[in-house]
Amino acid sequence: MENQIYYVTEIYHTLCEHPLRSPLTIEVPGSKSITNRSLLLATLAEGTSRLENVLFSDDSRHFLKCIQDLGFETTVDEPGRVITVTGCGGNVPLKEARQYVGSAGTAARFLTAYLGVSHGTYDMDASEQMRKRPMAPLLSSLQELGCRITYRGVEGFFPFVLQSNGFAKHEITIDIGHSSQFLSALLIASCLSAEDFTIHVKGTHGMSYIHMTCRMMEQFGVKAEHIPGSGETKDSFLTRSGQTYQSRDYLVEPDVSAACYFYACVPLLHIPVLVRHVHPHSLQGDMAFLQILVQMGCTMEDTPDGILLSPPASPAYHGVTVDMSACSDQAITLAAIAPFADSPTTITGIGHIRFQESDRIHAIVTELSKMKIRCEETQDSITIYPGTPAPSFVDTYDDHRMAMGFSLIGLRAPGIAIKDPGCCRKTFENYFEVLDRMLETIQENKDVIKS
Repeated sequence: MENQIYYVTEIYHTLCEHPLRSPLTIEVPGSKSITNRSLLLATLAEGTSRLENVLFSDDSRHFLKCIQDLGFETTVDEPGRVITVTGCGGNVPLKEARQYVGSAGTAARFLTAYLGVSHGTYDMDASEQMRKRPMAPLLSSLQELGCRITYRGVEGFFPFVLQSNGFAKHEITIDIGHSSQFLSALLIASCLSAEDFTIHVKGTHGMSYIHMTCRMMEQFGVKAEHIPGSGETKDSFLTRSGQTYQSRDYLVEPDVSAACYFYACVPLLHIPVLVRHVHPHSLQGDMAFLQILVQMGCTMEDTPDGILLSPPASPAYHGVTVDMSACSDQAITLAAIAPFADSPTTITGIGHIRFQESDRIHAIVTELSKMKIRCEETQDSITIYPGTPAPSFVDTYDDHRMAMGFSLIGLRAPGIAIKDPGCCRKTFENYFEVLDRMLETIQENKDVIKS
């Protein structure tokens, strides 16, 4: 679908006349964040891990190709969503290799940290989009740890060459103001230190992905101790020496980030939605978005098949003021449904999303303004006022979340078209096919839409 246009089908008025007879049941692919973490943890383990329900997308394929280019043995069953990885207990098979991470932030940060504290020479490159995204805090920390970095472009950004020699020190401070992935990357690699390794945290960021990282490290056999700060003392994480990752069979959770687009349809279209195998005990921070939908008037129930979200008693739903630092990937999703609420919505704690695949705050305000929706922005917040979106061609900025999130507007307002819908291949390559099947199901009153 690259360079094409997806014309969204307005379905809201049909639903007003012909309500669904039963909840809409959806299946989404595996989590990108968990897939890529599990791939890296499997390389660090001793022995062969079997990863099931993995996500196959641009990001995960880049990550997979990178570990293969480092010499790790893998088997891949894409139709079955299974990958096996034979780890080498923290050793990288090839001491010289080229790595191309594409636009995958997890691959860019996690592999850079892992290779930066290994022993070898690694030529690192990325897409034009990833070349613009922040890397300097992580690279500065690696230099403190003894890694020599030669930049082949702008200092602090891709491309560069790592010449690594393990750990020269056993305590470091990392600034996570632009991305929590810098901390996750160092945490995963921290057990390679011969001594206890401490990471001090500078800057503020939603910690949900850090909690995911720590829980997955424990699942593979390594514990990082979180030492909360107080007053001027920073939070720290301590990884004690002597711990090693263990290979295992690992089931990747469904992608809650993907599920949120369909859960957002609950207030938007006034329909009940169940996403299979999504449950409250999920590792993923975007579960917090479901609580935001509850604040807007929805009700949530955990069923054996997955969480069922039901719409408010009346078609109206409420605007909210929320700190989305814990689930910032869904800021675009909330912004897309905010114009139809009965009061303004203010999203705070999202300054770091200016440094993701696009400047997402700028993109949200630009595209809603084109639709004649009133918006106000600060450096780290957006306020969106109720209104009726005018027809518009949505620019997606090569940002998968802009394409998926803003498609929701067209389900309720006619005349919305999404430019370059193919950018969704980064994380959810058949999103628009699933959306089309959802629309067909609504029109035909079928029960299940599968990804």
